[in-house]
Amino acid sequence: MTDFTMDKGADDVAIITWDVPGKSMNVLSLDGAAELNALIDEALADAAVKGIVITSGKKDFAAGMDLNVIAGMKQGGAQAVFDGVMTLHHLLRKIELAGMDPKTKKGGKPIAAALPGTALGIGLELPLATHRIFAAENPKARIGLPEIMVGIFPGAGGTTRLVRKLGAMGAAPFLLEGKLSDPAKAKSAGLIDEVVADPLQAAREWVLKAGDADLVKPWDAKGYKMPGGEPYSPSGFMTFVGASAMVHGKTLGVYPAAKALLSAVYEGAMVPFDTALKIEARWFTNVLMNPSSTAMIRSLFINKEALEKGANRPEAPDQTVRKLGILGAGMMGAGIAHVSAMAGIEVVLIDSTQEAAERGKSYSTGLLDKAISRRKSTEEKKAEVLARITPTTDYAALQGCDLVVEAVFEDPAVKAEVTKRAEAVIPQDAIFATNTSTLPISELAKASARPDQFIGIHFFSPVDKMLLVEIIKGRETGSRAVAKALDFVRQIRKTPIVVNDARFFYANRCIIPYINEGIRMVAEGVSPTLIENAAKMMGMPLGPLQLVDETSIDLGVKIAKATRAAMGDAYPDGAVDHVIFRLADQGRLGRKTKAGFYDYDEAGKRQGFWSGLAAEWPEADTQPELTEIQHRLMFAQSLEAVRALQEGVLEDIREGDVGAILGWGFAPWSGGPFGWLDMLGAPRAVEIAEDLAAKFGPRFAAPQLLKDMATKGESFYGRIGAGNKAA
Repeated sequence: MTDFTMDKGADDVAIITWDVPGKSMNVLSLDGAAELNALIDEALADAAVKGIVITSGKKDFAAGMDLNVIAGMKQGGAQAVFDGVMTLHHLLRKIELAGMDPKTKKGGKPIAAALPGTALGIGLELPLATHRIFAAENPKARIGLPEIMVGIFPGAGGTTRLVRKLGAMGAAPFLLEGKLSDPAKAKSAGLIDEVVADPLQAAREWVLKAGDADLVKPWDAKGYKMPGGEPYSPSGFMTFVGASAMVHGKTLGVYPAAKALLSAVYEGAMVPFDTALKIEARWFTNVLMNPSSTAMIRSLFINKEALEKGANRPEAPDQTVRKLGILGAGMMGAGIAHVSAMAGIEVVLIDSTQEAAERGKSYSTGLLDKAISRRKSTEEKKAEVLARITPTTDYAALQGCDLVVEAVFEDPAVKAEVTKRAEAVIPQDAIFATNTSTLPISELAKASARPDQFIGIHFFSPVDKMLLVEIIKGRETGSRAVAKALDFVRQIRKTPIVVNDARFFYANRCIIPYINEGIRMVAEGVSPTLIENAAKMMGMPLGPLQLVDETSIDLGVKIAKATRAAMGDAYPDGAVDHVIFRLADQGRLGRKTKAGFYDYDEAGKRQGFWSGLAAEWPEADTQPELTEIQHRLMFAQSLEAVRALQEGVLEDIREGDVGAILGWGFAPWSGGPFGWLDMLGAPRAVEIAEDLAAKFGPRFAAPQLLKDMATKGESFYGRIGAGNKAA
């Protein structure tokens, strides 16, 4: 079985077809690259072959390089990585030059790419080395270079070619943001050349009539000048100064791939093309050998994909959801209804009044109208989705539902009432799920006549945007309920993690200490600006004070009161309550009231910190070191993740890392809390934790699991092994 095959047609055009056996999408391996290299050599050497078309045997062209291969390349060290990347450069350069005379640039064979659908990463870098790119009229196809999203950058010539093709400014959205486009927009932007009904036939016809001049890339032609100017030209100087400022402003120096990409572009723009490819390869090697890229690839690609494919799904028959009941049509219930209807699931949306139920359905109307205005949907699609949602007050409409998700007010009594009403109607084998962020699942399950079919499904708000879904097993939750929840989350195209029942589950258990630590520091006199920037400089998307404003201060008050009632004298957060209770008493409840730690204008845009903050909690004359603040914020989260693992709430560190990044944005460059602690090393992590504990209290005490690892010289991913499960 081979990844590439070649057919020399009667018209003397060699068609090289990429079709990786056993995969729904083509990905390039080193063996596949060797196969393609051999076929290109054969076609170029065959006098009867007039030209070559490279296409796909699948509905899409390619999903990119096999990131498992990339992750494995670094095992041989930097030289092995560089040599492997240069092998790809030699292959693509061979395609680009196509046997032409080095001096006259004549005598080459035209090579075109025919893309039936999506072309990402190396799936675009390969076509960029051909002489003409033809894409199908497929609005669902996506074309682009998304490598930056997993901590690397296009390293097989895509960076160098795109900058020389579009200029640094034109290439920036595709390289630095990983922007993806449909074929029509990709053509308009200059990424590809043609959008046609039959790209293979169009490419074949072009190959037969192409002349020598059609084969020479602009950067190989005499007198080439880079669009927008080289770095040392007046216009180019301004471009690169601006790009450097923009990259640092967005990354604050914690994402090595963005800085390396910009370096490769800047240095490569000042030298001949082939030298630029070597520079690109060196910077790519630099990034790949950085532990950040390893961690990001592991969490944001390999582990995320494994979880989405059901890595921890228990053995059970297919549990695809056909009819879904949702109890509660508020913001959360309406969001769940929307994503479910979008996934093709029939939805019954119940609330106490018909008006409230209709209002829940109208949430989907608003989202769909917005999508239509942005040309991402159609009136037909809107009608189809809305027809799947039935708003009602009648519980009898739940008949035939195989899954019910309860999303009513966070009150155990209210939840118990709707649980009993629903179970009186739904089939005996239906699964009942509660959407709660704090209430223990095992306690809520006491209202159910079928506790083995009762489970927690915690969505994050807003449901249509947040990728993570936390599935919580109660004490009596059965394996079929877990399988049902996992299959449902897969249907709605979210990423699931499965945890055991405990206070705040996993995500909130870790994020609340982060928020509380920031609030504690305000009470101590630490500058709020220093707190927020320290967090962002560690890669957190929001500082703790902005985050509590976004989630609402009164929610924090409610959680604090409930936690204090449950814990009694052991409650540790009195210093935090002193701050948030005072803000709440003054009506400063966060962004929703346009007043919290920050001030807001009438449109809800942040205007800076509340002017009264310094009067309530004056800033100390001497401020702590930046590193100390960062350690407090990062260890507050990470140590709680370790405790969750140690206590069995979290069963799989892959879920801990992926859940942290997708659930609350834990420093994606680090790969998650366990990835970050592995970068520090257990001995150093214990040392820092104990120093913090001595200075700020037992909340920073290193968990026994981390101490044991430090003693044995272990790491989380090394200790727990290929399965990545808790030992």
